[in-house]
Amino acid sequence: MGWKNFLDKFTNKKPQPSKEEAPKHWIKCPSCGALSFYKEVIKQNNTCPKCGYHFRMSATDRINLLADKDTFKEFDTNLEPIDPIHFVDKKSYQKRIEENYKKTGRKSSLISGECEIGGVLTELVVFDFAFMGGSLSSVEGEKIVRAVNRALEKKCGLVIVSASGGARMQESTFALMQMAKTSVALASLSDANLPYISLLTDPTMGGVSASFAFLGDFILAEPGAMIGFAGARVIKQTIGEELPEGFQRAEFLLEHGLIDMIVKRDKLKKTISDLLILSGIKSNKVCRL
Repeated sequence: MGWKNFLDKFTNKKPQPSKEEAPKHWIKCPSCGALSFYKEVIKQNNTCPKCGYHFRMSATDRINLLADKDTFKEFDTNLEPIDPIHFVDKKSYQKRIEENYKKTGRKSSLISGECEIGGVLTELVVFDFAFMGGSLSSVEGEKIVRAVNRALEKKCGLVIVSASGGARMQESTFALMQMAKTSVALASLSDANLPYISLLTDPTMGGVSASFAFLGDFILAEPGAMIGFAGARVIKQTIGEELPEGFQRAEFLLEHGLIDMIVKRDKLKKTISDLLILSGIKSNKVCRL
């Protein structure tokens, strides 16, 4: 028996889990620095119990937050990206698609479907930032257009929840064309007097913010969400000027009239439902006095 084993016998020392194996029971808030038990954070819709900071949220959790229970039905799951220009940087585009599919179990960065929000029939589109940074490609553009067409057919509202770094560079012009494609489709929704609510979450950047994200009849944002086109460093280098503090945060945009309201996560579902009803979409819920 070695000396180390001899000591371990008396100290009853147990092997420590690796960093990957160790359970992550505590979450540190990047805003106030407080440590919170992860179940407490999840219970409050992924917000800090101490200061209310809004952590990023998965697309699935977002759907569960907004859609009435057991009402969400996903569409267009068969659509998947191709490699139109055979793009290669450090990895091939095809390889990146395969890796993100294994990571998320999805073929695109967008989930689209139909649900009820507070009893109101709604076409719901949610970006998944975990899939290539929620980037906009041909598939995402097509899914949004199809969601618009379903809203036109069923005469209901459309809600798009953006969480994206912008257009997908691996598809070049094909991705940039989705900005125009989705904008034209949303114009037809406006012509039919059907509401489109755009919810901006952290982050909403690039070609997404430069197109459909800012075309909503109502533009909502979560507290503290980063919203803009280019990064702050790029803008500073381009214009050679000091930038206002927090100029790409939801609060700054609201102050300067670029968005309509900031809504805390626990109020989102009711706010969206109320806006849809005020826009003339009927609720399926029975009103009880």
